[in-house]
Amino acid sequence: MQWYLKVMKNYVGFQGRARRTEFWMFALFNVIISFVLGFLGGLIDVTVGTVLGYIYGLVVLLPSLAVGVRRLHDIGKSGWMILLGLIPFVGGIILLVFYCLDSEQGDNQYGPNPKAFDPVHNTFAK
Repeated sequence: MQWYLKVMKNYVGFQGRARRTEFWMFALFNVIISFVLGFLGGLIDVTVGTVLGYIYGLVVLLPSLAVGVRRLHDIGKSGWMILLGLIPFVGGIILLVFYCLDSEQGDNQYGPNPKAFDPVHNTFAK
C-alpha cells in the first residue's frame, strides 16, 4: 500500500526514475481497487458501478502516466516511448517488456538509481 500512496502523492512527477516494485505494486493495487469497485457497483447497480469505474479511471490517469514515464526513465528510455501503447497489440507488448526490464545500473540522464536507497523500507540495495 505504501508504494501505491507514493505514486499517488507524486501524481504529476514525470521526472526521475521508478523501480519495478513501485510500478508493479501500483498496477496491482489499481487492479484490486477496480475489481472491488466493479463488484460493489454490481451489487448496488450496474450503472453506479460503471460511473465509479470511470471516476476512478480519471483519478488514476495522471499518476499512471507519470509512473509509466518514470519506469521508462529507469531503464534509460525516453518518457515519450509511452506513446507506443497507442499502437494496437504490438505497442502494449513492447511496453510490457520495457516495464519488466531491470533498472539501468548507476545514474543515468534521468537521475540517480532508485535502487540505491529504498525510502519505504529505509534500506540500501544489495
